[in-house]
Amino acid sequence: MIDLNWTSSGPNQVVLGDNLSVLPCLPDASFRMIYVDPPFNTGRIQSRQSLKTFRSETGRRIGFKGLGYDTIKGRLSSYDDSFEDYWEFLEPRLVHAHRLLSQDGTLYLHLDYREVHYAKVMLDALFGRDCFLNEIIWAYDYGARSKSRWPAKHDNILVYVKDPSRYYFNSVEVDREPYMAPGLVTPEKVAAGKLPTDVWWHTIVSPTGKEKTGYATQKPVGILRRMVQASTQEGDWVLDFFAGSGTLGAAAEELGRKFLLIDKSPDAFEVMTTRFSLGRESRRTELVSPNLEAAGE
Repeated sequence: MIDLNWTSSGPNQVVLGDNLSVLPCLPDASFRMIYVDPPFNTGRIQSRQSLKTFRSETGRRIGFKGLGYDTIKGRLSSYDDSFEDYWEFLEPRLVHAHRLLSQDGTLYLHLDYREVHYAKVMLDALFGRDCFLNEIIWAYDYGARSKSRWPAKHDNILVYVKDPSRYYFNSVEVDREPYMAPGLVTPEKVAAGKLPTDVWWHTIVSPTGKEKTGYATQKPVGILRRMVQASTQEGDWVLDFFAGSGTLGAAAEELGRKFLLIDKSPDAFEVMTTRFSLGRESRRTELVSPNLEAAGE
């Protein structure tokens, strides 16, 4: 195991290491919310390259008002999203997630259509069927469009609570959505927006937007912020042990929560180092790179 030295009174932490080596070091019931966004087991290499566009008199791309633009390609990041036994890989990590949740805590497991049905059965056995709170559908509209079947344009997020009689949920604090038929409600309701349902319409991270870090599977802050708003209060700890680009940490920091982020990918650690290192003295974020050889990496 890794000597992590994490305490609930300490600073935010970003840890480079195998989560199955790090998680046993953490004490029971330490986190009010855990977000798990594992590889989706698509069976193929996932990759993405960051792009930066800038104005240029000799630019080969023509944009608004006929102005020229050039594009610089950034770092290419990729990972192998293929497992011979996906559930042998994921189950022990979910067992730790259950142990680490506080009694009033909530787990969000982010998957897609390939594995979500198996995950529901596993989590029913692990948490209990009465601890199942929701299946959230995150719907978006981007990417390829199949002509041989209905194009897949959503992810599935399973929501389980540690104790169905004690869990924390605050719908008042979550970001609201615009009404799809504003003419059918009062102006006051239009101005306030409506409470989200279990279907969340939210765009993906724009390949050229300011939020983009260049990490292959980055999730938008808006999606994670809504989870944090609903399931935690200011000062609570949240955990993501497939942290990737660190979006849960960005949402938590924005909302005054504390975070522990874990990932074994050096690319992910580099992205999070950049994302959370500026102003570290005021942010109080530690970047922890344990002895990977001792951790069995």
